[in-house]
Amino acid sequence: MSSTAIPDTTARPKPPTPAMLRELSARSDLLGAVRAATHYGAIAVVGALIWLVYSRYGLIWALPLIALQGYFVAFLFMIVHETAHKTAFRTRAINLVMGHLSAFAIVLPYEYYCLFHWDHHRYTQDPERDPELIVGPKPKSDTQLAIAYSGLLQFAVRVRLMLKHAFTGKVTAPWVPENKRAIVVREARLYVAAYALLLMLSIALSTPILLWVWIVPMLAGQLILRPYLYAEHTGCERTRSAFHNTRTTYTGAIMRWFAWNMPYHVEHHAYPSVPFHALPELNRIVDGQIVFRGRGYRAVTRETWAWFRRQRRQEA
Repeated sequence: MSSTAIPDTTARPKPPTPAMLRELSARSDLLGAVRAATHYGAIAVVGALIWLVYSRYGLIWALPLIALQGYFVAFLFMIVHETAHKTAFRTRAINLVMGHLSAFAIVLPYEYYCLFHWDHHRYTQDPERDPELIVGPKPKSDTQLAIAYSGLLQFAVRVRLMLKHAFTGKVTAPWVPENKRAIVVREARLYVAAYALLLMLSIALSTPILLWVWIVPMLAGQLILRPYLYAEHTGCERTRSAFHNTRTTYTGAIMRWFAWNMPYHVEHHAYPSVPFHALPELNRIVDGQIVFRGRGYRAVTRETWAWFRRQRRQEA
């Protein structure tokens, strides 16, 4: 079953009360630590297996593990996202440390992303002001659409933007206020310097470990991450209501775990102060209000692909 808009034929359930929201919005260092330790633990275990298999049997036998690692590494984006909201952990400093660590791991400068994402929430589905609709490719053919779904072009765009900030010292994105531009430039320069240091160490030690345990999996993981991200809003209405401009996708426990419960995306956009661990409970409260409901990511990906093709035909 694909996601569909549900007609309003019955009375909608009442939204959560202020008391409910206060309870749901309680943040937890422990729950954040458990989720982060699981996520990074999976990366460490699979990374060790990749290196063991690669060293003993060669690259071809390590490819399935590299694909699996791609999922775990690319989905570090979810930690970046949750810490950008300062809801992954109760302690603000832990949010910042884990946010920068995870952002560095996926080549997405953290402070820049926080500003980008803030405007995304303010202007969701506004084609003139939502950064997610402004930045990135506009596919004009099925080939370009397939490239967009690979996520590699979007990855290249953000790397190029980071390098531009680092080497020119200029930030022109409208979602970066004037008083934050120096921070974005300094952050980009620190990230680029750290990547250069890692590259030099790898060359000096003559080891490809970072290539096969981190870089190649990160690129491969875009093939999973990008369709997931398209599922969040593609084909939904262009209104101010989170219950109409966002999709919740009902999926399995493993995906929910490593996506930090962000498949409950309507709930997140409607009540962004609610941390990841409370979203399942929030879903039980507001489920009847959700308009766009996806039944698994394969079905939603088919639907978003078809939507992009319809849009292209209409524009043509």
